[in-house]
Amino acid sequence: MTITTELILGGQKSGKSRRAELLARDWLEQSADHRAMLIATGEAWDDEMRERIARHQRDRAGRVPGLQTVEEPHDVAAAITRLSTQQTLLVVDCLTLWLTHWTMPLGVEAMNFERKQALALDWQAQAAMFLGAVRKAPGPVVLVGNEIGLGVIPMGREVRAFVDALGMLNQQVAQVCPRVTLMAAGLPLSLKEPC
Repeated sequence: MTITTELILGGQKSGKSRRAELLARDWLEQSADHRAMLIATGEAWDDEMRERIARHQRDRAGRVPGLQTVEEPHDVAAAITRLSTQQTLLVVDCLTLWLTHWTMPLGVEAMNFERKQALALDWQAQAAMFLGAVRKAPGPVVLVGNEIGLGVIPMGREVRAFVDALGMLNQQVAQVCPRVTLMAAGLPLSLKEPC
């Protein structure tokens, strides 16, 4: 399989990150000139998340020792633009946390209506820059995100808005990616293949 820009979707613990890591490993094995970098969007806001991040780092180091990590929870577009080369595969893990930072930041409940509207406009601009960066990236970009729209409709307005925003983001990213894969139980299901 030729490694190309790919969106990997799935539920929690579906095998999304593992697939991205395997693609990075395969990329590194193809040529001594190849590099692979992970753009991590997660932030440790509590003890459980700190442990989760540490566990992911340990596991990743064991599976793909050559995969370097850059932490960037907000300006993923700039990170892609700065780091992408023809010889570098980028893994962005994950789009869901990135969207969360923009649309549901800590303290959002205390924000007034005008600040929430400004944040929504900031997110729209950020998403447009991100899609442009993915399109223009000279090397492959592997994007990991959650598919959360398969369950019941959430009861809260903010959660419904988040599910809608993630669904729209996933659709937009799928349009710019030549390959889209849905993961379930550790197994890949191809939704879109390069022409």
